[in-house]
Formats: sequence, structure tokens, C-alpha cells
Amino acid sequence: MSTLRDEAQDHLSTAVDLRRRLHEWPEVGNQLPITRDTVLESLQGLPLDITLHTTTSGFGAMLTGDKPGPTILLRGDMDALPMPEDTGLDFASRVPNTMHACGHDTHTAMLVGAAKMLSGRRSELAGRVLFMFQPGEEGHHGARHMLGEGLLDVPSLADGTPSPVTGAFAMHITSALPAGMVSVKGGSLMASSDHLLITVHGRGGHASEPHRALDPIPVACEIVTAMQTMVTRSIDVFDPTIITVGRISAGTTNNVIPENAQIEGTIRAVSENTRNKVHAAVQRVAEGIAAAHDVSVTVEVTLGYPVTSNHNGFTAFATAVAGDVIGAERVFQMPHPVMGAEDFSYVLEAVPGTMMFLGGTHPDRNPGTAPPNHSNRVTFDEGAMVNGMAIYTAVAMRHLDGTVAAAP
Repeated sequence: MSTLRDEAQDHLSTAVDLRRRLHEWPEVGNQLPITRDTVLESLQGLPLDITLHTTTSGFGAMLTGDKPGPTILLRGDMDALPMPEDTGLDFASRVPNTMHACGHDTHTAMLVGAAKMLSGRRSELAGRVLFMFQPGEEGHHGARHMLGEGLLDVPSLADGTPSPVTGAFAMHITSALPAGMVSVKGGSLMASSDHLLITVHGRGGHASEPHRALDPIPVACEIVTAMQTMVTRSIDVFDPTIITVGRISAGTTNNVIPENAQIEGTIRAVSENTRNKVHAAVQRVAEGIAAAHDVSVTVEVTLGYPVTSNHNGFTAFATAVAGDVIGAERVFQMPHPVMGAEDFSYVLEAVPGTMMFLGGTHPDRNPGTAPPNHSNRVTFDEGAMVNGMAIYTAVAMRHLDGTVAAAP
């Protein structure tokens, strides 16, 4: 383990080059043809069995060690966001209104680097490493599509020995943490993310005669306020939720009472119990307020990503491995989950595993004031990829030598 960071340092220049090429030509969603071809080119010459997926641009790359054993999955997401870039970087996006603002370009480059490092240690591996190059993380359910195509249905080894996927690991770079550090916690790491759309159905009319209409706008405003009160008075503060309304839409001009008003937002929770409770409560609150004002309401909750829940045993294992690689003093135990969402959650529902955050803020910047992930001005310290590549490699090697803790 002590040599892995030095080895990863040797791969940094090629990782930076790949990352910058991906950053210049970002793609959104599940179809990433340029990105996939670029990554496949970077993997040429490695002893990997490539399986291209058909429903998306995702693909799996399997490395088989010289000894029998299980399979561990390492994930790197490849998609960008539909937004402009204003970083001023020499390698800034050349695609209008498309940017790698969440660091997925670094994830992909780190995973390619780990594939190179592990390929060089093939003789030491007791089992296999499945590199999951995934599109569509930013709201397009790319991981779910790949699982649906049988990503985890791996065949037995050539001699017939079963080699099931027994663990999964991913890293996510963040500008909220200094480069050189990582953070992690067992259990709920990130929230579920569901889409909320409420339509208030009133009766239109002249703005000077509200008594002859059924104005949906004040009803919509009351529903928004009541949902916030509902959260503070009916949800356990230690099992929290967030309801954020991002859009209220109604009307066409100043002297017309519209027939309908729409409320659109997001619901976040860190447990399935609270998630389900909030869905029911939103319906109850909206319908109750609508009835009080003699209007009707339609509530639509579209399920998004589930809670990202780290396996406690695997998290303890990965935490120890990271400490061995970069120093235990650089591994930060998170006190609570973050309310962002991740579709690695689908993988963690199927396989015990862990996602870990990788610090990416430049040494001369304050993580508290640096532009955050998803900002049009966010930048990352590319040197942080050394730790990422080394930890990916170490987790795979240690898992395959049977070091994983058994605790649930």
C-alpha cells in the first residue's frame, strides 16, 4: 500500500491529459459517443474484456487476475451537465451550454488510471475487477440502465469457478473538501431525490372580481408555506427531509385570474421511511388546503434516485484502506449525510459497497467559499486524482485478498 501513491503519481500526467480532453468535449445524458470512444482509446492495450452496453453509452471492462476469487466493481461516471462554463480554463468546454461541473471527468480519468495500475498487478489479484464506466448520472438513471442490461450478471471464471460481484466502490470529487483529504460515513450518505409537481385547478376570471372566480394563486402560495410547516412539525429532525419549491407558475397578465397554478420542486430524504411519509403528507396537505378554498388539486410525485446507503462493514474496510494509503489523519468521518442524490444508490441496493468523497479544492482556496460542484465556475485540483487512483486500486486489491469486514 505504501507504494501506491508513488505509482499513481506516475500516472497523473496521462490522467490529466484524459481529464482535459473529456472536459473540452462534454456530453449530457445516457448517449455519450465521443466520451465513450475517448475512454475506450485510453484503455487500449490493457488486458480487459470490454462489454459495450446498447441502451446507453455505458460499458463494463473486466480485469481477471491470475488467481481465482470474487469480483469487485469500481464505478466512474462520465456525463456532464447542461450549463455554461465560465471558469476561464485553457481546456474549458468547447460545447455550448455543456460543462463537466460535477467532476465526472476526473472520476473517469481516475478509473482509467486505476485500471492501468491494477492491470500491472494482475498477477497479485485473486479474482476480478469490473470497471463500470457509466453515463447518465445527472438525473438520467444511467446506473439503473446498466444494471438492467445485466452488468452484475458476470460469468464464472474460465475454470468454472464462480466469481460473483461481492463489493462495489466509487469516489466523488468535491470542492467542499481540501485536496488531499477524503470523507465518508456508513449508512445513509446521500439523500433520495423525487420530483414534485402540484397543479391547483381553480376558475379563471377578471382580476377586479375575484369573488366570481376561484383564484388558484393564493391557494398555491398557502400550499408552499404549509409544506414547510409540515416538515418542521411532523418529520423527525434526526431523520430529516427537505422540500424545496423551485418554480411557481401561473397567469399571463396583471388583470386576469388564471384557471390553474403549478408548483414544482424536489423532495429529499435520507431514509425510505421518511421518504414515504413525506409523499403521503404532501398529498394530504395539498388536498386539504385545496378543499378549504373550494378548488381541486393534482399532486404528482415522480420517484428519482433512492437513498445512497453505504454498507457499514464495507465502509469501515474502505476507511481503513484509505487511511493506509493517504494517512488516517486525512480521512474525515462525516457527521451527517448530504442532501444531494446519486444513482450509485442503485448499485449499493444490489451489492455491499461504499461511496467516498474526494477532496478537490485547490490548496490556495477556502473550501467554504470556493465555487461548489454544479457551479459554472467550479474548478478542481487535478493533483487530487493521485489519491483517487491510489485508493481505487488499494480498495480493489484489499477486497480481493479477503480483508473486507463482515459486519452488516
